[in-house]
Amino acid sequence: MTRRFLPLFIFLAVLALLAIGLTLNPRELPSALIGKNVPEFTLPALAHDQPEVSTSDFNGQVWVMNVWASWCVACQDEHDLLLSWRLPEGVSLVGLNYKDHPKAARDWLRDMGGDPYTAVAVDTVGKTGIDLGIYGVPETFVIDRNGKILLRHTGALSQQSMLAKVMPAVNEALKP
Repeated sequence: MTRRFLPLFIFLAVLALLAIGLTLNPRELPSALIGKNVPEFTLPALAHDQPEVSTSDFNGQVWVMNVWASWCVACQDEHDLLLSWRLPEGVSLVGLNYKDHPKAARDWLRDMGGDPYTAVAVDTVGKTGIDLGIYGVPETFVIDRNGKILLRHTGALSQQSMLAKVMPAVNEALKP
């Protein structure tokens, strides 16, 4: 009798797996770095008046790192939001310009209405991006005072994602 219903059981099991798969958000990418230290880097700075940007520049601080590029269409979508974003006192917004030409990045920031970043590191070859597990730009990370990554947000930031995900992570990092 069980043999008779075996194809039905298999069909129902496959159907259940497909149903579970349809509920998953493909934009939610797990990061093996959550709860771990941000990979150390020292990279050239995009600004001419700053020689380099390093993770050690932000020791003891809460900071948000936004990975972007001038060739990234989604980065254009979030740029106005970054320009108007007011982070709490002492929290830096750091840019990581990913696989881009520095002149193109500087021109892009100028043409897009300004530079919202405290500092911008230039990752021309993408090694730091690989260390961070960058899937694509833009991506945003919240890093606590101890250098631990608390949040990774993939894709362009929106008002909703900033309020629902990024700011709660920043506020959590600011707790003593």
